[in-house]
Amino acid sequence: MNADTDTMTLMAGRVRDAARAGTPLRIRGGGSKDFYGQALTGEVLDMGAYSGVISYEPSELVVTVRGGTPLAELEALLAGQGQCLPFEPPHYGPNATVGGMVASGLSGPARASSGAVRDYLLGAVLLNGKGECLTFGGQVMKNVAGYDVSRLMAGTLGTLGVLLELSLKVLPVAPGEATLMCSGLSQQKALDLLNRWGGQPLPLNASCWVRDESAAPVQDFLFVRLRGALAAVEAACPRMIADVQAAGGQAVPMEQPQAGDDWNACREQTLPFFAQPPSLDACLWRLSVPQTAPAMDLPYAPLVEWHGGLRWLWAPASAAAQLRQLAAQAGGHATLFRRAALMPANLPVFTPLSPVQSRIQRELRKQFDPAGIFNPGRMPIDG
Repeated sequence: MNADTDTMTLMAGRVRDAARAGTPLRIRGGGSKDFYGQALTGEVLDMGAYSGVISYEPSELVVTVRGGTPLAELEALLAGQGQCLPFEPPHYGPNATVGGMVASGLSGPARASSGAVRDYLLGAVLLNGKGECLTFGGQVMKNVAGYDVSRLMAGTLGTLGVLLELSLKVLPVAPGEATLMCSGLSQQKALDLLNRWGGQPLPLNASCWVRDESAAPVQDFLFVRLRGALAAVEAACPRMIADVQAAGGQAVPMEQPQAGDDWNACREQTLPFFAQPPSLDACLWRLSVPQTAPAMDLPYAPLVEWHGGLRWLWAPASAAAQLRQLAAQAGGHATLFRRAALMPANLPVFTPLSPVQSRIQRELRKQFDPAGIFNPGRMPIDG
């Protein structure tokens, strides 16, 4: 057997031993997203040794890698061929892995226009809670008859299995790109423009509205990124600048290197907005709502991404009920994304599931992990 087969065999044996003993296992890639989820419990099952690219066909726009492969390594490989992961997965640290990318299900600024992690997941090989190696999907889009189990793995935080291999669809880097910095637009005016642009044939790729409270007076900014054919981007810019001016704001194109750095900072949450406030009870909340939802009556100014569909907010844990009610009224939900230094240990991180959703997740868990050994307590099904 080769080293990879040996590693897989050892992991399968460890899973079987843990299932027999009822020993919880915590599946871990690079640990960059350990902060995310309800709780971390169990013995660490380190995926770092199971890494590497299995196959890459640039002409077919598909790559297959092992779960422990560093995300930065995969992105560098794709960039060398002028290709990318269009959903811009956040790293949140230098040790992020491809398995962690899928398990967390998190996407970056382009998600609203380009799709989510699950939309690019073609196939998966995983170890279930019995130590069995299961294969789902393949390396083409139309490869599933029945339930698409491989895409089910996105966002499950490792509660259904150990992700051994992942096949992903990739895309060429867009030839044209531009970023407009718009000032003087309130949150509602920005949302109105984004909704209007969303109904037009514009190469709108990402957006970010934020309030700069460090300035005097306070200023509101909307950043809009365009990606696509060079001619389409060039034609859209003056048209959108005119729309911003008609709404009472001003818009100017940004220099591309600075714009690229800013979008990466948004993706990695290193913008000033994401700096931990001095208050020890400040939590970072993630409100997922329809893009058409109006500006919400939130206790603090948010940062708005995804053309209005994602709203980040710093607020105390005590605001949980209020935030979840506001999100539900808008047709969405609220997640406690980053905890405060001081907060109740039993506060649900995720919006509680409905009875039907809970039953579905429990039944899925029973099928994939009958002994309940994988990442127990990390998802609401364990609550």
